[in-house]
Amino acid sequence: MALDDDKLKIDESRKIAQHEAVKGEVRKEIHEEISRSAGQSTEADEAQAQVLAEKLKQKAKTEVVQTEAELERARGVARISQVIDYLFYLCYGFIGLDIVLDLIGANPASGFKKFVDAVVYPLLLPFRGLLPDFGHGRFRFMLSYVIGLIVYLLLHLAVNGLFRVLAFRKTSI
Repeated sequence: MALDDDKLKIDESRKIAQHEAVKGEVRKEIHEEISRSAGQSTEADEAQAQVLAEKLKQKAKTEVVQTEAELERARGVARISQVIDYLFYLCYGFIGLDIVLDLIGANPASGFKKFVDAVVYPLLLPFRGLLPDFGHGRFRFMLSYVIGLIVYLLLHLAVNGLFRVLAFRKTSI
């Protein structure tokens, strides 16, 4: 998920560079126009140039404010996405640990096994009994739990996709 953060940083840098390039091009065009008409300007031309310059100045200010707001929103969404990633990783860890403990035949009466079972119980409740579990004696392979782990992985991918949609907005010049 650090790759998403890198993509966000690259996208932010690209947007800022693109914005600065557009402002520089507009500034260059205005200076060229002023230079061309400097020797032959009339009061009407100067007034028109002032109006145009003021419009461009306001547009540049508006663009800067919009870009800053967009970048701030993207940073906030990225932070929320990191927290959700962490919560999903905790779920994966506990579910995986429960699968391994059942597979190696851990004592269900031990304190640690009871703790792990208590944590994963609400997560795996919808998947209990979904498929037959294979086992011999204390050793069990909980196929239902593996399905649950896969479903949570797919849910995690879907949530990350939603955050990408919220954080990145297509822009055009």
